[in-house]
Amino acid sequence: MESTTHKQILSGLQADHFRHPLDLEATAALRQLPGLDVLIRAALGPVAEQVLYLDNISSSVLVSERQLPELHDSLLEACQVLDLEPPQLYVRQHPVPNAYTFAMRGKQPFIVVHTSLIDLLTPAEVQAVIGHELGHLKCDHSVYLTLANLLTLAASQLPLAELWVPTLQTQIMEWVRCAEFTCDRAALLVVQEAKTIAALLMKLSGGSPTLSAQLNVEAFLDQARAYDAAVDSELGELVKQVRSQELTHPLPVLRAREIDRWSSSPEYQSLLNRDATQYNKEMSSQGGWRNW
Repeated sequence: MESTTHKQILSGLQADHFRHPLDLEATAALRQLPGLDVLIRAALGPVAEQVLYLDNISSSVLVSERQLPELHDSLLEACQVLDLEPPQLYVRQHPVPNAYTFAMRGKQPFIVVHTSLIDLLTPAEVQAVIGHELGHLKCDHSVYLTLANLLTLAASQLPLAELWVPTLQTQIMEWVRCAEFTCDRAALLVVQEAKTIAALLMKLSGGSPTLSAQLNVEAFLDQARAYDAAVDSELGELVKQVRSQELTHPLPVLRAREIDRWSSSPEYQSLLNRDATQYNKEMSSQGGWRNW
């Protein structure tokens, strides 16, 4: 795996420096539910951590200085950029390209990346995936991600769940999709090249190891702009909402469009071109964070 160099290190970076405004709104709404995050952490954290730790340590490869060292270096660099303590990173044999994160109580956070995802992507794109997953840790998303999984299970198995689950499930799934926009921003802060994120999303949409060389990032971004035009009507907006409401992630073209726009924004350039600690002082002196 090729090495990565010359990254701007964002010393003092905080989650609210790069949260997507939709994530801010959705998180604020969830926090209005008193005690929810404390209840989930207390009830499930120790059990889930132990079960998942044993599953990973027995069925996956733990990345380290001695094991897949180039991937380990990529993780350490991404953590340094985001000013975050490194979690454990596992590589798991799996035919479906995917990656996920767990950190219920902060004691043993970990990231799992499937082998099929690594086979599909370049080293820079793999680091973008790692950066995205680190975004979940930086923003403490894992509590509500766990809640989303619980609600999906409850909707199908608990008596009378259909009376109370749908409203909360709709709210939490909306938050999940908004959180993904934030983590795409974390990925961009790590790799510091918007086309790398777009290429990653393009390959997740319709790529394979045999097709990768023929894929065109600019054409995919044009496709994202065409989608915007296609839904620019009341009917188009309705279709988009119906299409998206059950998804755990925003549509890939929307994610590519969002990251393309943010990469050109003054906020992103300001974060990238100065020390985040100084940025924090400047924002505080202005009366708080801007709603990006």
